[in-house]
Amino acid sequence: MAPEPEDFFLQSYDFPLPEARIAQFPPEARGASRLMVLDRAGNAARHGQFGELARWLPEGALIVANNSRVLPARLGGRREATGGKVEFLLLTPLPLLLGQPGAEEGVPAGRRSAVAEGLVRSGGKLREGERLALDGDISLTLLTRGPFGRHRVLLEWSGDLGAAFARAGRMPLPPYIRRPVDSEDAERYQTIYARPDKTGSAAAPTAGLHFTPELRAELRARGFDWREVTLYVGYGTFSPVRCEDIRQHDIHSEYMEIPEATAKAVAAARAEGRPVVAVGTTSARALEGVAAQCGDVRPYAGWTNIFLYPGRPFRVVDALVTNFHLPGSSLLMLVSAFAGRKRMLAAYAEAIRRGYRFFSYGDAMLIR
Repeated sequence: MAPEPEDFFLQSYDFPLPEARIAQFPPEARGASRLMVLDRAGNAARHGQFGELARWLPEGALIVANNSRVLPARLGGRREATGGKVEFLLLTPLPLLLGQPGAEEGVPAGRRSAVAEGLVRSGGKLREGERLALDGDISLTLLTRGPFGRHRVLLEWSGDLGAAFARAGRMPLPPYIRRPVDSEDAERYQTIYARPDKTGSAAAPTAGLHFTPELRAELRARGFDWREVTLYVGYGTFSPVRCEDIRQHDIHSEYMEIPEATAKAVAAARAEGRPVVAVGTTSARALEGVAAQCGDVRPYAGWTNIFLYPGRPFRVVDALVTNFHLPGSSLLMLVSAFAGRKRMLAAYAEAIRRGYRFFSYGDAMLIR
């Protein structure tokens, strides 16, 4: 559909959202979420439970989900010079750190190191070259400072870095969840199909949080093919768009991996006229990102900075399972590119009237 001039204005993606509609906790049982079914053709939205997803999916659809696993990426610590408290959130995917070459010059024997990016919070002004002592026996040297607390840093550690984060880190819940992390989040802020060898996301691919083993079994029984991609979700997914003309927004990059089996399954589905259903904006971003860079979906490992907003085409995805997104966010712009901005805002207004829960731990939508 052709974009309208208003589709490029940041204020066009604002909408009133009562604080009570922002889910602070997951539903009592995984999968006990509501589901809005929205047809891009313009039919009235339908309403049900997420456990009924199979009945709403197009026949013969190929489902593609993001199997990345959230790292407990938030660490406390102190400034070595002053003793002041600091907090560090790792943004670089863990596998990219472990794949870097050996120790930097000056790192003590028996320690490993890698250059990373992360968010650093402190009560005082931090200086380049300053060292921080983090929980988990991890040290950090500030290399360069970026905008909004983002820093390029040198991490130093001994042994298994992933185990150190698992032992000392906290789950990186989004900033709109205004409560302390609790023990339940360690399980509920992960999808049931997250792979341990794909640990490294700084946020969950939240559309996948609704899936249960029972629903997966039903989808298999009904003949739906399931394939996976890996996209390490960055904290940039929560970064607001600040440019009044959204086309000027410099969107965050995320690292992704498209396995050969998934690329072949997508090619087969498209050749046979079967629809491709992306579970979440991260899966959609991976599929559309590789198609934009390579011309089609093929085996790939690398970064994507694709920004999908009205006027940008979808080459691969025919239907999308997604949550309800923040006002003014790049994710709201992505779903608006898929279904139309006015259509999405009308659906969001209806969701608010009907008491749907919004954001990461909230309810879901199938756009088809």
